[in-house]
Amino acid sequence: MRVASLTDAGEMEVREKERPEPGPNDVVLRVGACGVCATDLHMFRGSFAVDFPVVLGHESAGTIVEVGDSVDGAAPGDRVTVNPVVPCYNCSYCKRGKTNLCENAASIGGAGDRIIDGSFAEYVRAPAGNVEQIGDLPFRHAALAEPLACCIHAADRSGVGQADSVALIGAGPIGLLMLQTLRNRGASPIAVSELNPKRREIAKEMGADLVVDPEAGDPVETIREEIGDVDAGIEVVGLVPTIRQAYDVTAAGGTTLIVGVPKQDATMEINPFEIYYNDLDIRGTFALTHETFEEAVTLLQHGRIDADPLVTEEIGLGEIPSAFEQMESNHGLKKVVLPGEGDPTV
Repeated sequence: MRVASLTDAGEMEVREKERPEPGPNDVVLRVGACGVCATDLHMFRGSFAVDFPVVLGHESAGTIVEVGDSVDGAAPGDRVTVNPVVPCYNCSYCKRGKTNLCENAASIGGAGDRIIDGSFAEYVRAPAGNVEQIGDLPFRHAALAEPLACCIHAADRSGVGQADSVALIGAGPIGLLMLQTLRNRGASPIAVSELNPKRREIAKEMGADLVVDPEAGDPVETIREEIGDVDAGIEVVGLVPTIRQAYDVTAAGGTTLIVGVPKQDATMEINPFEIYYNDLDIRGTFALTHETFEEAVTLLQHGRIDADPLVTEEIGLGEIPSAFEQMESNHGLKKVVLPGEGDPTV
C-alpha cells in the first residue's frame, strides 16, 4: 500500500509499505478519508516529539476489508469511522471513565508516547472496539467525528447549558465545530471573535449571535458592550493573548476553557486573587472519550452538525506538506486526505 511517511521533522514522503494484517480483535479498513489536524502539523514541525519514521493521520473513515478471528459485530464491507485513542482500560483513569487520560494509551496516528501507524495511508488497522458504523455518511464528513468528539468533551468540561452566554475566541475548524456543539446545547448568546473575514461569515451562518473582528478594536470590550461578560470564555486558538481574552471576558462565577493547543513552554500571568474573589474556574480539555466519539457519530449521521462547509480541500497523500503550509497561513478550513483512487463512495 501507499503511505505518507513522516521520516524526520519537516520531511514527509509517499512510499510503499506492507499492508497491515488484523490481529484477533482488529479490523483493517481501506481509508476513504482522513482529516489533517493541527496535531499532525505540530508533529510535522517537530514541536511534538515522535519516533521516525511514522505514519500520521488520526481523523479517518473508510470501509472494512478484513477482520480478525475473534471480531464480532463488524464485517468486511462495513463503512466505519475510527476512534484513534486506544486505552488500556486497566489504569485508574480508565476505570473512572477518563479514557482520554489513560496512562498507557496508544494512539492511531496521533500524538503520544505510543503511536500506531495511522491513516495517511491506503489501509489502516484498528481494534474492532474503536470503530463506529457510519451508514451512508460520506467519508469526508465521517472523518470529522474525532475532532467533533473532542469538542463534545470540551463542551462537557465547560459546563455550558441552555441560555448560558459564551465568547468563542477563534473560528477555525475546531472553533466552528465548537460553535455548533454549543448551539446544540442551547447556549445563547454566543459571540465569536475571529481574524479571518470568511471564517467570521461562516460563523454567522452557523448561528453565532455576534461576530467580532479583533483587529477592529479590543474584542473583549466589544463583546462586553454587546452582550456583557459571559458565562464561559472558550479559547480555540492556542495562543497566550487569545487565552487572556477568553479569561478577561469571563464573568464572575464563570469558566474559562482552553481548547486550543498552546506551545508546551507557554506561560501567562493571572492574578490568583481574581480567581478567588470572582469564584472563577480555569479549565483545560484534552482529547475525547469513547462516549463522546459515539455521540459525535450520531450527531453527524442525523445532520445536527453541518459538516460540508468545513471541508474546503480534498488532497492526495503527496499534498499533505502543502496542506500544512496552508494551515499555517489560515487558508481555508479542513483539509481532508483521500488516499484511495477511484472510490465513488468517498
